[in-house]
Amino acid sequence: MRLATIEVGGAPALAALAGDEVVNLTLAAPELPETMEEFLALGDPGLERAQTAIESGDDRLARDQVTFLAPVGAPRKFFGVGLNYASHVAETTGEKPEFPTVFSKAVTCVAGPSDDIPLPVASDRLDYEGELGVVIGRRCRHVSRERAAEAIGGYLVTNDFTIRDFQMRSGQWDLGKSFDGHGPIGPWIVTPDEIDPHALPIRTLVNGEVRQESNTDELIFDCFDLVELLSTVCTLEPGDIIATGTPGGIGALEGKFLGAGDVVKVEIDGIGSIENRIVAEADAEEYIDGPAAGALSR
Repeated sequence: MRLATIEVGGAPALAALAGDEVVNLTLAAPELPETMEEFLALGDPGLERAQTAIESGDDRLARDQVTFLAPVGAPRKFFGVGLNYASHVAETTGEKPEFPTVFSKAVTCVAGPSDDIPLPVASDRLDYEGELGVVIGRRCRHVSRERAAEAIGGYLVTNDFTIRDFQMRSGQWDLGKSFDGHGPIGPWIVTPDEIDPHALPIRTLVNGEVRQESNTDELIFDCFDLVELLSTVCTLEPGDIIATGTPGGIGALEGKFLGAGDVVKVEIDGIGSIENRIVAEADAEEYIDGPAAGALSR
């Protein structure tokens, strides 16, 4: 099954794909939760109800008439993994890691599959990293590798956009990975029964030029290894995202940083693609929001 979040009447709605059409599950199965995180937490009963709605033929829209949003709008955690393809290791450190290099992306990085990506005023060292994303489907802790697949709700495409100078200013990568809007995901979540996550061709194109090309069978630490590791550290929750690492071909090594107007597309066979245009960030506005309206009303 392919699960999505779409925009309907200016509001997000849960959806599923049916061929070239999109089923608005918020209408076809109104008893289902409104958010992807809550839907994933239902497990098999939720999927079965969604399948019934798909088979009903009701509340369908043509795919090209739909705006797809980030499938998970508000993950509680967004992890990334560095140096996880041999080709990327070879072009950087040259030393195969014995333990995964894990960092966090601030969840305000989340963007949709076709959203514009800001080139921040703070730096012009914006780089791309096409990656396979894992979406957690069940709350879990201390999961063995052998059972890790049970905790996964599905897979999607992501681009771990990185501000390289901020990344390299300290031993921690989080700042360079966490700029607002620098974690587009989508275009939908493909459930585990449809694909083998460790046999998927992956490509990144900039303005139509292939910059990265590999296969997820080259992951050094695969999806199940990562679920085992991260669930050892903290409780993983439905909607949490793990970006599994990028292949060789990053722009920084040749000074090919992204500029305003560039279009970056990441494709993963068996899942789909996301495509984002780089836009110059407007003059940075300093602001501090006050309390929400009515927060103190009785």
